[in-house]
Amino acid sequence: MKLIPLADRVILKQIAAEETTKSGIILTSAAQEKPQIYEVIAVGPGGIVEGHEVEMSVEPGDRVITGKYSGTQVKIDDEELTIVRQADILAIVE
Repeated sequence: MKLIPLADRVILKQIAAEETTKSGIILTSAAQEKPQIYEVIAVGPGGIVEGHEVEMSVEPGDRVITGKYSGTQVKIDDEELTIVRQADILAIVE
C-alpha cells in the first residue's frame, strides 16, 4: 500500500534508537528513549491551507525533528509511520 500526503502533510519514519550508550552499555528496548529524529518519506503538494499559501520546505530523504507528541501514527505494511503538518516540524537535521 502507498500513502500520498495531501496539502501540507508530511509522512515520516522514525530513525532507530541507539542500542548502546556512549560508554558501551547495552540498553534494553524498554530503556531506550525514542528519538525525535525522523526521515521524510513523502511530502504533500502544499497549496492553500486555511487561507494561506503554503510552500513545502522539506523533501523526501531529509532528516527532521518534530515535537514529542506531534502527528498521527499509522501502521502500513508492518511499518510504523507518522503523518504531521509541515508546521509541526521544528528543524531539519544536517
